[in-house]
Amino acid sequence: MLVLVAPGQGAQTPGFLTPWLDIPGAADRLAAWSDAIGLDLVHYGTQADADAIRDTAVAQPLLVAAGLLSASALGDISPGAVAGHSVGEITATAFAGVLSEEAALGFVRKRGLGMAEAAAVTPTGMAALLGGEPENVLPHLEKLGLTPANVNGAGQIVAAGTAEQLAALEADKPEGVRRVVALKVAGAFHTHHMAPAVAALDEAAKSLSIADPKVTYVSNADGKTVATGQEIVTRLVNQVSNPVRWDLCMETFKDLGATALVELCPGGTLTGLAKRAMPGVKTVALKTPADLDAARALIAEHASA
Repeated sequence: MLVLVAPGQGAQTPGFLTPWLDIPGAADRLAAWSDAIGLDLVHYGTQADADAIRDTAVAQPLLVAAGLLSASALGDISPGAVAGHSVGEITATAFAGVLSEEAALGFVRKRGLGMAEAAAVTPTGMAALLGGEPENVLPHLEKLGLTPANVNGAGQIVAAGTAEQLAALEADKPEGVRRVVALKVAGAFHTHHMAPAVAALDEAAKSLSIADPKVTYVSNADGKTVATGQEIVTRLVNQVSNPVRWDLCMETFKDLGATALVELCPGGTLTGLAKRAMPGVKTVALKTPADLDAARALIAEHASA
């Protein structure tokens, strides 16, 4: 069984969309999406520097656009399940047919703007803790006032909070944690600091045209499959201030019988987690169009099986 997944914020790098523009029709699609949401996706995906694409209001639409562009380049595929990490969940929602591509990009544009505005209130951020067991890490984060914003499995938890709290974490690591790595994000996402963005997204969701998913959809809120489009969108609204449980998503993939996983552009992060937490599952990360043939071969292998 094949799982298609989409990465979250922090996966973007300067110029990562440049090779994708060589695919016929890609530049025109990006230009049309740019006009629709009022953001030059081509510029930010090909010419902007790391600081520019770190901006939440830019990074989030850019990642969803990249995911959708790479998904379409794979051709007509029918994975057994889809899921996304953080903002990647909006990419998964569009692929599953819950939202149109245009609606998904409009929604993520509002999400990015709302979260950027919320992040501007207090200097906050996120950091990945490498190593350590949850029973040691989670109480330590609570002691420091930090939130386990992403519980990613495979020995990785992402903490989020104020700059002062993150500095305290660096100086006082939980038992077993080898490194604390600051993430390239501009706020404490998936925490109470993002509460102002929830209200804005709730209002935006009222005008969306929503359908039920055409493939099995796994929610990053709790790793459960969700069968109705309305429930999926409700979860999209609430997820900005609630933790991502990617560990539970991977458990569900295994329960569903996953034997292969393809990560959409800019791939790498989720395949890395899968290699550690889902041994035996074949993976392909779409970083550039050069990865498409390997992904298609894996998809064809599972389609024939």
